[in-house]
Amino acid sequence: MSEIYDIEVKTIDGERSTLRPYAGQVLLIVNTASACGLTPQYKGLQALYDAYKEKGLAILGFPCNQFAGQEPGTEDEIKQFCELNFKVSFPMFAKVEVNGENTHPLYTYLKEHTPAEYQNGDIEWNFAKFLVDRSGQVVKRYSSRTEPSAIESDLAELLG
Repeated sequence: MSEIYDIEVKTIDGERSTLRPYAGQVLLIVNTASACGLTPQYKGLQALYDAYKEKGLAILGFPCNQFAGQEPGTEDEIKQFCELNFKVSFPMFAKVEVNGENTHPLYTYLKEHTPAEYQNGDIEWNFAKFLVDRSGQVVKRYSSRTEPSAIESDLAELLG
């Protein structure tokens, strides 16, 4: 796999794709969950998306049920929950695993390509965030507890 854009993903609506449509954009990739204490971060993620999408930001949400079963629903239920409760309009994808033997290739790539000073092994919980620059390089990893608003200065720098 030569670059992040070649990785195959499935949208929340079940369509197969790659990350190629997001080439040239700044990406914030997040593993999400609907029944987590951190779920209100959807509001902050949507605020960032609203503020910066016109400048080239794409937030990509990847639901994950690996942490205390906090994303038990179907893709359709997840989509409805996000739209109704947080008015999420950024792209959401089908559920993935982010750790273990069934780790989705995207998360294998993200963990392997994060700069050394931000690497810390397995994803620790829901809402871990990876920042990817316009050339497809992973530039930073944020913990689950990092509020989306705390990332704004890094986003503004990359978006110019």
